[in-house]
Amino acid sequence: MPITSSAKKALRQNRTRRARNTAKKEAYKKAVKTYRKSASAKEASISPAALASAYKALDKAAKSGVIKRNKASRLKSRLAKLAARA
Repeated sequence: MPITSSAKKALRQNRTRRARNTAKKEAYKKAVKTYRKSASAKEASISPAALASAYKALDKAAKSGVIKRNKASRLKSRLAKLAARA
């Protein structure tokens, strides 16, 4: 356990940031998974909304540094390619 007050504060900040990062990571993974599932089932009505939510979640994760920008771009590109095929 931390002893100094600055170390205690750093621990609090670390826990808060970790929770926030985990939430964003889970959100983008869930959005991508939902879109892939809807695209594989050929559900045309769900795909555009699911694609938009996946893009939004990926952009938010990249903006905050949870994932790198190139990874977000790569995933978005692959989702778009999947949409073109379906």
